[in-house]
Amino acid sequence: MENRLKTGISNITTLMEFVLLGFSDIPNLHWTLFGIFLVIYLTILMCNSIIILVTRIDSALQTPMYFFLGNLSFLEICYVTVTMPRMLMDLLTQKGNISFFACAAQMFFFLTFGSSECLLLTVMAYDRYMAICNPLQYLLIMNHKVCVQLVTVSWISVFPFVIGQTCQIFSLPFCGSNTINHFFCDIPPVLKLACGDTLVNEFVVYVIAVAIVMVPFLLIVVSYGKIISSILKLSSAKGRAKAFSTCSSHLIVVVLFYGTATINYTQLKSNQSEGVGKLISLFFTVLIPTLNPIIYTLRNKDITVALRKLLTKILI
Repeated sequence: MENRLKTGISNITTLMEFVLLGFSDIPNLHWTLFGIFLVIYLTILMCNSIIILVTRIDSALQTPMYFFLGNLSFLEICYVTVTMPRMLMDLLTQKGNISFFACAAQMFFFLTFGSSECLLLTVMAYDRYMAICNPLQYLLIMNHKVCVQLVTVSWISVFPFVIGQTCQIFSLPFCGSNTINHFFCDIPPVLKLACGDTLVNEFVVYVIAVAIVMVPFLLIVVSYGKIISSILKLSSAKGRAKAFSTCSSHLIVVVLFYGTATINYTQLKSNQSEGVGKLISLFFTVLIPTLNPIIYTLRNKDITVALRKLLTKILI
């Protein structure tokens, strides 16, 4: 009877708390990693905040494209804030304890912001399609009201999927180890801790991934197929170059984001090493949000000019 009681208490403890291993396998680099990730996090916050600021105050940037870019920057700030402060705290304290509900909340918000980014990137592709393939009616169709509605849909429409996915995973029995070999509560490492057959759960993950990741990606591919076809029909080489330049930044971001997200969420319980899984996750949770502002500013003359204007105002 006493042994059963101890077993019951042990199971309850496991259910109430997880331990994120993070980068505990390389303890000698804790302070180095903390310094690197802190600089990266502050850089992401600063760069995206600057983009939000210039797209709000510069009159030349009051267009649908920059409205969506400002929203993407805000989404990026939310996206990295779900994982990076927690990761920094764990590196600082060298403790990875996270409660069951905090882990569920982290997964919920991470999936929410990640899924919303998928849809917002699709909206941005549609915006470029309308601007290049239907320029005469572009501003009429893509008015401010429509832009706000598209952004709102990008945020709200993911909630049913994300709530269902999070509840489904955290309703599974976790009767074994409570150690998550990752730096945040993501689907693949948490699913590995579940007891029994998780085939149905993995299938649901695939279905939702198709709905939120692959369908938007296919819509982006179709949009860019039509965009490229329209650009190639332009007689002016200068016009073709200008049209391509307005799309290139977005296309690079799409390839990076969708590529790594697809690799991460189609592996699940595969033979892929946990170290490789962490590396892929670092790529799309840390590196890509760092690169996005750089890609959009360096390859966009309007943003560059707006930044120079802002810098001049500050210095004078």
